[in-house]
Amino acid sequence: MVIDTAPQHMPAPAPAAEELVARAEAMVPALVERQADTDRRSYYSEQTHAELARAGFYRILVPRRYGGYELGIDTFLRVAMTLSRGCPSTGWMFALGSAHALPVATLFGERAQEDLFAGGEFICPATLQPTGTATRCADGDCWVVDGTWTYCSGAPYATHFLGHAMVGGGDGEPRPMLFVVPRDRWRRLDDWGGQLGLKGSGSHSIVVEGAHVPGHLTLDTHLALTSVTGGTPGLELHGNPLYGGGQGSFMQLEAAALALGMVQGALDAYEELMRTRTTTFPPVVPRYENADYQYWYGESTGLVVTAEAAFANAVQQWTDTATAGPAGFTPDRELRIAAICHQILSMCWRAMENYLFRTAGSSAVRGGSRIERIWRDMSMQHTHAGYSVFLAAIAPRELARARFGVEAEIHG
Repeated sequence: MVIDTAPQHMPAPAPAAEELVARAEAMVPALVERQADTDRRSYYSEQTHAELARAGFYRILVPRRYGGYELGIDTFLRVAMTLSRGCPSTGWMFALGSAHALPVATLFGERAQEDLFAGGEFICPATLQPTGTATRCADGDCWVVDGTWTYCSGAPYATHFLGHAMVGGGDGEPRPMLFVVPRDRWRRLDDWGGQLGLKGSGSHSIVVEGAHVPGHLTLDTHLALTSVTGGTPGLELHGNPLYGGGQGSFMQLEAAALALGMVQGALDAYEELMRTRTTTFPPVVPRYENADYQYWYGESTGLVVTAEAAFANAVQQWTDTATAGPAGFTPDRELRIAAICHQILSMCWRAMENYLFRTAGSSAVRGGSRIERIWRDMSMQHTHAGYSVFLAAIAPRELARARFGVEAEIHG
């Protein structure tokens, strides 16, 4: 189901950033109540989808010339963080479904954008692993794409899919090709929901079978390794620095925003326990009066607010660099922003693992409780290759190589 809420190419009046965040905050109580239902379904409901559409969230990063709001990444990430505070699966599905309006509006040319943003809203799951194949059509003007892509978060209500396929070697090694296909050229598998956490994140697999993809909807690159230092089609087309920013660092900011939203929700739940539960051992008093619980709450809060401050700074760095011009998005700059995001995720996990989950009490972490669910969701995020492989291992090494002029192991 895709809800179209505005005529094609009619610029929608853009609400103020604070108004959009306030709309997300108003949804948090309902998202908390719907968590179990979202997990059972494996994606958020049509009601939630309609509410997100009416709030304008799917238009935040879409260019204004195509009916979007063309607001900054700060607004988008704050909305994603707030939704994750209410329901991690909902925040994850929203963010990873609608964030890819930014790379599409940055990297693709005008003809492609006219096709892809025709509906105003743009929900486009993406995967980084090039598991499919692409073969050039006989006339040379298109590609035939086949394959199955897993972990396509946002698939249930998607308008498009962005993926990578491998192009045959020919005279050289096989290379990845980035492509976008509309919803009518792929199908979703019913294969999500049995994981440890993020059960409702709509991260189903997508199957593409013999889809003819026009050449203007493909790029001879890999999204995570694309350099913008020489300028971008989106910056030239829209004249907005938003569409000249680094894509690799933006993806890491998404991960940090989602982790922060999750741990903020856990801190909310822990505060409720502080106010409503008593200590186990004498003297039996409300937890908020007990020195140990005061310490655990204070320590976890310190970690969370420090992570929030680091996140705000990282977003500002990205925005300032984009404003100064795409040449500033060197590998060193992108990796430094990624390094901040790594520490944000680490602080969020320390708050959860060391204090909130461990001291909430066994009755508060039974299956289906809010803290138990958030713990599973955060644990699931830690298995994501973007965190467990890239941020935790590759990015620190590549940052050092960039600093000392050593040849990188990964190449764009």
